[in-house]
Amino acid sequence: MLSPVVLLAACDGSKPLIKREPKGPVFPAADRPVASIVSTRWSNEEARDRLNEAGEVMNKGEIRKGMTVADIGAGEGYYTIRLAARVGKDGRVLAEDIIPAVRDQLAERVAREDLANVSVKLGEANDPKLPEASFDRVLMVHMYHEIEQPYEFLWRLRPSLKPDGLVVVVDANRPTQNHGTPPALLKCEFAAVGYTQVDTDDMPSAGGYIATFRATGPRPAPEAIRACRLG
Repeated sequence: MLSPVVLLAACDGSKPLIKREPKGPVFPAADRPVASIVSTRWSNEEARDRLNEAGEVMNKGEIRKGMTVADIGAGEGYYTIRLAARVGKDGRVLAEDIIPAVRDQLAERVAREDLANVSVKLGEANDPKLPEASFDRVLMVHMYHEIEQPYEFLWRLRPSLKPDGLVVVVDANRPTQNHGTPPALLKCEFAAVGYTQVDTDDMPSAGGYIATFRATGPRPAPEAIRACRLG
Protein backbone atom coordinates (compact mmCIF):
# COMPACT_ATOMS: atom_id res chain seq x y z
CA MET A 1 0.00 0.00 0.00
CA LEU A 2 1.31 3.46 -0.94
CA SER A 3 2.10 5.82 1.91
CA PRO A 4 0.14 9.09 2.29
CA VAL A 5 3.29 11.00 1.27
CA VAL A 6 3.52 9.12 -2.03
CA LEU A 7 -0.18 9.60 -2.72
CA LEU A 8 0.09 13.33 -2.09
CA ALA A 9 3.11 13.56 -4.38
CA ALA A 10 1.10 11.93 -7.17
CA CYS A 11 -1.70 14.46 -6.75
CA ASP A 12 0.26 17.66 -6.24
CA GLY A 13 -0.05 18.72 -9.86
CA SER A 14 3.60 18.23 -10.73
CA LYS A 15 2.94 15.26 -13.03
CA PRO A 16 -0.31 14.30 -14.75
CA LEU A 17 -1.72 10.94 -13.74
CA ILE A 18 -3.20 10.45 -17.24
CA LYS A 19 -1.07 11.35 -20.23
CA ARG A 20 -3.17 13.12 -22.88
CA GLU A 21 -2.00 13.22 -26.48
CA PRO A 22 -1.96 16.74 -27.92
CA LYS A 23 -4.75 17.45 -30.38
CA GLY A 24 -3.92 18.28 -33.98
CA PRO A 25 -4.73 21.63 -35.62
CA VAL A 26 -8.40 22.43 -36.20
CA PHE A 27 -9.46 23.68 -39.63
CA PRO A 28 -12.78 25.20 -40.73
CA ALA A 29 -15.23 22.95 -42.53
CA ALA A 30 -16.08 23.69 -46.14
CA ASP A 31 -19.26 25.79 -46.30
CA ARG A 32 -20.44 24.02 -49.44
CA PRO A 33 -21.44 20.57 -50.63
CA VAL A 34 -18.66 18.08 -51.34
CA ALA A 35 -19.05 15.88 -54.40
CA SER A 36 -18.71 12.14 -53.95
CA ILE A 37 -16.05 10.17 -55.80
CA VAL A 38 -18.06 8.38 -58.45
CA SER A 39 -15.35 7.26 -60.88
CA THR A 40 -11.61 7.26 -61.42
CA ARG A 41 -12.23 8.14 -65.07
CA TRP A 42 -13.50 11.53 -66.21
CA SER A 43 -13.63 10.48 -69.87
CA ASN A 44 -11.94 7.89 -72.07
CA GLU A 45 -8.34 8.59 -73.01
CA GLU A 46 -8.82 8.43 -76.78
CA ALA A 47 -11.52 11.11 -76.70
CA ARG A 48 -9.39 13.31 -74.46
CA ASP A 49 -6.38 12.96 -76.73
CA ARG A 50 -8.44 13.90 -79.79
CA LEU A 51 -9.06 17.24 -78.07
CA ASN A 52 -5.39 17.49 -77.03
CA GLU A 53 -6.60 17.94 -73.46
CA ALA A 54 -3.41 17.00 -71.66
CA GLY A 55 -1.24 18.90 -74.13
CA GLU A 56 -3.21 22.12 -73.66
CA VAL A 57 -3.27 21.79 -69.87
CA MET A 58 0.48 21.13 -69.72
CA ASN A 59 1.12 24.08 -72.04
CA LYS A 60 -1.06 26.42 -69.97
CA GLY A 61 0.59 25.14 -66.79
CA GLU A 62 4.03 25.73 -68.37
CA ILE A 63 5.15 22.19 -67.59
CA ARG A 64 8.57 21.60 -69.13
CA LYS A 65 11.31 19.01 -69.37
CA GLY A 66 13.22 18.44 -66.16
CA MET A 67 10.40 19.54 -63.87
CA THR A 68 9.09 17.62 -60.87
CA VAL A 69 5.30 17.35 -60.96
CA ALA A 70 2.71 15.85 -58.61
CA ASP A 71 -0.47 14.43 -60.15
CA ILE A 72 -3.04 14.51 -57.33
CA GLY A 73 -6.05 12.23 -57.68
CA ALA A 74 -4.23 10.50 -60.50
CA GLY A 75 -6.85 7.77 -60.94
CA GLU A 76 -6.06 5.53 -63.90
CA GLY A 77 -3.11 7.70 -64.86
CA TYR A 78 -4.23 9.66 -67.93
CA TYR A 79 -2.17 12.67 -66.88
CA THR A 80 0.55 10.67 -65.15
CA ILE A 81 1.56 8.93 -68.39
CA ARG A 82 1.58 12.14 -70.42
CA LEU A 83 3.36 14.12 -67.71
CA ALA A 84 6.09 11.49 -67.68
CA ALA A 85 6.69 12.04 -71.40
CA ARG A 86 6.59 15.84 -71.01
CA VAL A 87 9.11 16.14 -68.14
CA GLY A 88 11.43 13.55 -69.69
CA LYS A 89 14.12 11.38 -68.14
CA ASP A 90 15.53 14.26 -66.11
CA GLY A 91 12.13 15.11 -64.61
CA ARG A 92 10.00 13.31 -62.06
CA VAL A 93 6.28 12.61 -61.67
CA LEU A 94 4.66 11.58 -58.40
CA ALA A 95 1.18 10.15 -58.93
CA GLU A 96 -1.04 10.21 -55.83
CA ASP A 97 -4.45 8.76 -55.09
CA ILE A 98 -6.37 8.06 -51.87
CA ILE A 99 -7.95 4.75 -52.92
CA PRO A 100 -5.54 1.83 -52.35
CA ALA A 101 -6.92 -0.30 -55.20
CA VAL A 102 -6.63 2.61 -57.63
CA ARG A 103 -3.09 3.32 -56.46
CA ASP A 104 -2.18 -0.32 -57.00
CA GLN A 105 -3.68 -0.42 -60.51
CA LEU A 106 -1.79 2.72 -61.46
CA ALA A 107 1.45 1.30 -60.06
CA GLU A 108 0.93 -1.75 -62.27
CA ARG A 109 0.40 0.48 -65.30
CA VAL A 110 3.53 2.48 -64.53
CA ALA A 111 5.54 -0.74 -64.24
CA ARG A 112 4.00 -2.18 -67.40
CA GLU A 113 4.87 0.94 -69.40
CA ASP A 114 8.35 1.04 -67.83
CA LEU A 115 8.09 4.65 -66.67
CA ALA A 116 11.31 5.01 -64.71
CA ASN A 117 10.62 8.68 -63.87
CA VAL A 118 7.26 8.00 -62.15
CA SER A 119 6.53 6.97 -58.57
CA VAL A 120 3.10 6.20 -57.12
CA LYS A 121 1.93 7.16 -53.64
CA LEU A 122 -1.10 6.69 -51.40
CA GLY A 123 -2.35 9.92 -49.86
CA GLU A 124 -5.18 10.77 -47.48
CA ALA A 125 -8.38 12.70 -48.06
CA ASN A 126 -7.14 15.70 -46.07
CA ASP A 127 -3.39 15.36 -46.76
CA PRO A 128 -1.65 14.51 -50.04
CA LYS A 129 1.46 13.55 -48.03
CA LEU A 130 3.94 15.10 -50.43
CA PRO A 131 7.62 15.66 -49.61
CA GLU A 132 8.55 19.24 -48.75
CA ALA A 133 10.02 21.76 -51.23
CA SER A 134 9.89 19.21 -54.04
CA PHE A 135 7.47 20.26 -56.77
CA ASP A 136 7.53 22.74 -59.62
CA ARG A 137 3.88 21.98 -60.35
CA VAL A 138 1.06 20.25 -58.48
CA LEU A 139 -1.73 19.20 -60.83
CA MET A 140 -5.34 18.62 -59.75
CA VAL A 141 -7.71 17.75 -62.61
CA HIS A 142 -11.46 17.37 -62.05
CA MET A 143 -11.02 16.36 -58.42
CA TYR A 144 -10.91 19.54 -56.32
CA HIS A 145 -14.67 19.45 -55.69
CA GLU A 146 -14.23 15.97 -54.12
CA ILE A 147 -11.88 17.21 -51.37
CA GLU A 148 -13.83 16.97 -48.12
CA GLN A 149 -11.56 19.29 -46.13
CA PRO A 150 -10.16 21.76 -48.67
CA TYR A 151 -8.60 24.17 -46.15
CA GLU A 152 -6.63 21.46 -44.38
CA PHE A 153 -5.71 19.85 -47.70
CA LEU A 154 -4.37 23.10 -49.17
CA TRP A 155 -2.59 23.95 -45.89
CA ARG A 156 -0.79 20.61 -45.86
CA LEU A 157 -0.04 20.90 -49.58
CA ARG A 158 1.77 24.26 -49.33
CA PRO A 159 5.14 23.02 -47.99
CA SER A 160 5.54 20.64 -50.94
CA LEU A 161 5.95 23.49 -53.44
CA LYS A 162 9.30 24.86 -54.52
CA PRO A 163 9.65 28.66 -54.13
CA ASP A 164 8.37 29.26 -57.69
CA GLY A 165 6.05 26.24 -57.71
CA LEU A 166 2.46 26.47 -58.91
CA VAL A 167 -0.74 24.56 -58.19
CA VAL A 168 -2.64 23.91 -61.43
CA VAL A 169 -6.37 23.21 -61.08
CA VAL A 170 -8.70 22.10 -63.86
CA ASP A 171 -12.41 22.00 -63.04
CA ALA A 172 -15.85 22.73 -64.43
CA ASN A 173 -17.69 25.98 -63.74
CA ARG A 174 -20.69 24.53 -61.95
CA PRO A 175 -21.77 23.89 -58.33
CA THR A 176 -19.61 21.52 -56.30
CA GLN A 177 -22.48 19.04 -55.81
CA ASN A 178 -22.56 18.77 -59.62
CA HIS A 179 -18.86 17.90 -59.82
CA GLY A 180 -17.44 21.33 -60.50
CA THR A 181 -16.14 24.38 -58.65
CA PRO A 182 -17.19 27.95 -59.47
CA PRO A 183 -13.98 29.92 -60.23
CA ALA A 184 -14.76 32.59 -57.62
CA LEU A 185 -15.17 29.93 -54.92
CA LEU A 186 -11.92 28.24 -55.94
CA LYS A 187 -10.06 31.55 -55.77
CA CYS A 188 -11.56 32.33 -52.34
CA GLU A 189 -10.67 28.95 -50.82
CA PHE A 190 -7.10 29.12 -52.08
CA ALA A 191 -6.75 32.71 -50.84
CA ALA A 192 -7.95 31.67 -47.38
CA VAL A 193 -4.85 29.47 -47.07
CA GLY A 194 -2.43 32.05 -48.49
CA TYR A 195 -2.36 31.32 -52.21
CA THR A 196 -2.50 34.03 -54.87
CA GLN A 197 -4.17 33.29 -58.20
CA VAL A 198 -1.65 33.69 -61.01
CA ASP A 199 -3.91 33.07 -63.99
CA THR A 200 -7.22 31.59 -65.10
CA ASP A 201 -8.48 30.69 -68.55
CA ASP A 202 -11.22 28.75 -70.27
CA MET A 203 -10.24 25.19 -71.12
CA PRO A 204 -12.98 23.70 -73.35
CA SER A 205 -10.84 20.69 -74.25
CA ALA A 206 -10.79 19.75 -70.55
CA GLY A 207 -14.47 20.47 -69.98
CA GLY A 208 -14.12 23.66 -67.99
CA TYR A 209 -11.37 26.08 -66.98
CA ILE A 210 -7.79 26.08 -65.74
CA ALA A 211 -6.49 28.18 -62.82
CA THR A 212 -2.99 28.46 -61.40
CA PHE A 213 -1.99 29.50 -57.88
CA ARG A 214 1.22 30.40 -56.06
CA ALA A 215 1.74 30.22 -52.29
CA THR A 216 2.56 33.73 -51.03
CA GLY A 217 3.53 35.00 -47.61
CA PRO A 218 3.59 32.86 -44.49
CA ARG A 219 1.29 29.88 -44.17
CA PRO A 220 -1.63 30.99 -41.95
CA ALA A 221 -2.30 29.35 -38.62
CA PRO A 222 -5.20 26.88 -38.98
CA GLU A 223 -7.32 28.82 -36.46
CA ALA A 224 -6.88 32.00 -38.53
CA ILE A 225 -8.38 30.45 -41.69
CA ARG A 226 -11.92 31.60 -42.45
CA ALA A 227 -14.23 29.50 -44.61
CA CYS A 228 -15.59 31.04 -47.79
CA ARG A 229 -19.35 31.51 -47.85
CA LEU A 230 -21.55 30.60 -50.77
CA GLY A 231 -23.92 33.17 -52.17
